[in-house]
Amino acid sequence: MFAKIMIPVVLFSCLLFTPLQSEARINDRPIIGVLAQEVRYPTPDRTAYIAASYVKYLESAGARVVPVMINQTVEEYKTLFNSINGILYPGGGVSIIASGYQRAAQIFYDLAIEANKRGDYFPVWGTCLGFEQLAYLTSKKSVLSPTNTTGVALPLNFTNETKDSRIFKDFPPELMDDLSTQPLTENSHKWSVAVETLNTDEELKNFYKVLSTNTDGNIEFISTMEAYDYPIYGTQWHPEKNAFEWNKSYYPHSRSAVRTTFFMAEFFVNEARKNFHAFETQEGERDALIYNYSPVYTGAMSTFEQIYYF
Repeated sequence: MFAKIMIPVVLFSCLLFTPLQSEARINDRPIIGVLAQEVRYPTPDRTAYIAASYVKYLESAGARVVPVMINQTVEEYKTLFNSINGILYPGGGVSIIASGYQRAAQIFYDLAIEANKRGDYFPVWGTCLGFEQLAYLTSKKSVLSPTNTTGVALPLNFTNETKDSRIFKDFPPELMDDLSTQPLTENSHKWSVAVETLNTDEELKNFYKVLSTNTDGNIEFISTMEAYDYPIYGTQWHPEKNAFEWNKSYYPHSRSAVRTTFFMAEFFVNEARKNFHAFETQEGERDALIYNYSPVYTGAMSTFEQIYYF
């Protein structure tokens, strides 16, 4: 009799401590696309590239990376979109109005907006040039102002929106203090989105929450932003450089600077974990991964330590 009574009790107790699948559903094998861009001086075997620091950045937080090649067909981009769990638009020096980088960014941006509207969570990140590209795609016009911000590390001027932001929600308080008081964010851009521009542009103002600003002494510009209604994020500064690039004296490498790299990477990779796109076959997944390519050491002639060429 005692055994008969205990069996359902034990089963009930187990059920109490079994997490519901609907609440625990997460993708622990995220794959993130990194957009390639044109090489300034192409050769037959080197027409596009991705700086290896972006790959290391995402891998450090538990993601794998697929290069998103330029000049592919719309159908090829749609297939890839449905196979990856997020996309990162890196910094660089190509046109955000007319280039292979811009065209691919536009297609993935439009696909991400459509997907998120129907409940298919797909995150997009823009760094530096990628940040500027996002601003252009959202506003549908040129919104950049020239700033004297080439090669300088700055502390962030956080706005009141930061406390309710998704990006910084899980940052330790002491790291937030360091970010606001120490030059931990490296800037390598000649163009910026001025705060005044955003405040007078309805598309930008209604789409993006401004989390931090900076100034070059004359123009106050947006340095960190996130969309109100979509998992779309941008930093005008370079979180990946602190841990993975060494060629310039103004790249911050302090403990807090490197922690910033990893907290930013962890945030975006965790966003990608909420997406469940997948390649149709394991073979297709293996063939797409950046493991199929070898980075080239370029530290002696480039601002990047290593580059993937395509």
